[in-house]
Parts: sequence; C-alpha cells; structure tokens
Amino acid sequence: MRSKKLSYPALAAALLFAAGAGAQEFKPTRPVELIVHTGPGGGSDVFARAITQMLERERLVPVRVQVVNKPGGGGNVAIAYLAEKKGDQNTIGFFTGAMLTGYLVNKEAKVTIRDLTPVVRLVLEPAVIAVKADAPFKTLADFIGAAKKNPGQLKQSGGSITSRDNVVRQLLQQSTGAQWAYISFPGGGERIAALLGGHVNMMVIEPEEAGEHIRAGNMRVLAQVSEKRLSHFPNVPTLKEAGFDVPVVPQVRGVVAPPGIPQANLHYWEGVFRRLMQTASFKKYIADNQFEDGYLDSVGLVKFMDAYNDQMRAILKDAGVKTVR
Repeated sequence: MRSKKLSYPALAAALLFAAGAGAQEFKPTRPVELIVHTGPGGGSDVFARAITQMLERERLVPVRVQVVNKPGGGGNVAIAYLAEKKGDQNTIGFFTGAMLTGYLVNKEAKVTIRDLTPVVRLVLEPAVIAVKADAPFKTLADFIGAAKKNPGQLKQSGGSITSRDNVVRQLLQQSTGAQWAYISFPGGGERIAALLGGHVNMMVIEPEEAGEHIRAGNMRVLAQVSEKRLSHFPNVPTLKEAGFDVPVVPQVRGVVAPPGIPQANLHYWEGVFRRLMQTASFKKYIADNQFEDGYLDSVGLVKFMDAYNDQMRAILKDAGVKTVR
C-alpha cells in the first residue's frame, strides 16, 4: 500500500479541526472576571459592560461575566493583575491601543501586554474632538488660534501619555506651533467631568462616550479623528477637512487573557467572541456607536500587535514623544 502525504492545506485544516474539537472540552464553571483598565464611565468600561450584557442575552457563556475595574498606570495595573493570574481560565481582559504601546515609553515596566495571551481583536474606533457646549470655540481652528495666543493656558483632559488623546495633541501642536496643557485622569468619567465642569477646555473622546452628552446638548464636536465623516456627525469635518493634515491615530479594542492558559481555553474564548460578533445585537451596537468590525483571531492579533507597535512608534517619534523600546 502506498503511503499518502497530507498536503499543507489539508494538514492545516486538520489541525484547525482538532483545535476546534479541543475547544469544546473547556467551558467556564464559575463567574468570569473581565478586567478593564479604566474606572467606571470610561470608554473601555462602557464597552465592557455592553459586551457582558450581550454575552448574557445571547447565552454565549454559561456563567456570569462580571466587569472588574483596575484603573491606573495607563493600563499597567490591569496588565499586572492579569499577569498575576497566570493559567487562570476564568479571567480575561479588554485592551486598547494605549495598552499596546504604553511600554514603548516606560522602561521600568516589568510586565507588558506582550506577556499576556492575545485572544481576539474586536473593533476599531474613531474619535471626535469635543468642547463644552458653551465654549467660545466653534471650530478646531478657533481652539488652535486661542492656544497660539495664550501658550500653555488652555487645557485638555485625557488618559496616559501614550493614549490617542495625547498623541493627537502632540501631532496638532507639532503641525501648528500651538501649545496647550494636558491633564491626565485615570478614568473616562473624570475626564468628561473635568470638561463639563469647566476645568479643562477640550478633550479627544470616543463617540460612544460622548454620545449622551452631545445629545443632551452638553458638548460640541469640533472635528473627527477619522478618515471619513461618521454617519452620526455628517456636518462635522475630519481633521484633514478642517485643515489639519496629521495622521489619523488608530484606536483598537480587543481581548487578552492571562499567560499560560491552556490552548483549549484560548480557542473557547476565540469562539465566544466570533459568535458574538455575528449576532444582530452586536452588529447593531457597533453601528449605533460608530465602531468598525475589526475581528482578528489570536494569530492575526499577534501580527497586528507587531505592526501596530511599529506604526505607533513612528507616530510617537513624529509627535516628539521619546520611546525607550
């Protein structure tokens, strides 16, 4: 009898089938902790709570998924917590772009997101530049002009120095010569409160976070950090349309897990989130909140992380932010 060699595509398919079968061997049997790196009210917190509700409503997970806030250190507190949970099959975490790049400027960081287990990339997210509704600035050019006349006097609320908030600020300052202060807050709720309370003058914010405040007439949007106008803001220009030809800083949201989890555990969570993204409720959610479907499995996410770090390293360098890795 002649032996038959399995072709590479067939072998790959067989391995994927085996991995899928192995994924059925794991299901969580106790409540799952979903770690979020911001405090209540921030974009990641709002996103996480919406996802947990959908997981429950669609019956995709047999146990309760509870959001646990671990703010601080630009995501480092959450990353350290997940790293300490090595091998824990009942803990996952959400990440954003700031967590992917924080270690690029922090040489003291002993644990980074690259020490965790990449699971999936979920969505890509644009942003808007907003001011308080009664602010004197009608356009982004108005704000930039005021910042030029009063260097360092205007203030922006935001997250860590590697967050999109600050990178957009650095790029705009570099391209215009304007200067304004940056006040870092650990949570999105505090950043919004600072703006609405008149303690800062501007912020870069995700549409999901800003939505209710814009609808309530508390915020005015000056420009969009996106390649094209979002359907919810048809009359608001993109940065380029507003006359500011700077890179559109990407934002990404996805899932990681502690290091050292079994392969079946990884495949289980890949499957859960792949099925979630195929539901009508999730598709409606991302449309309502101006997200883009950005699903990548764990293999694709690793490749994305490498490319994203290279991109952000170049953007940070152009923005005048020193990188150490």
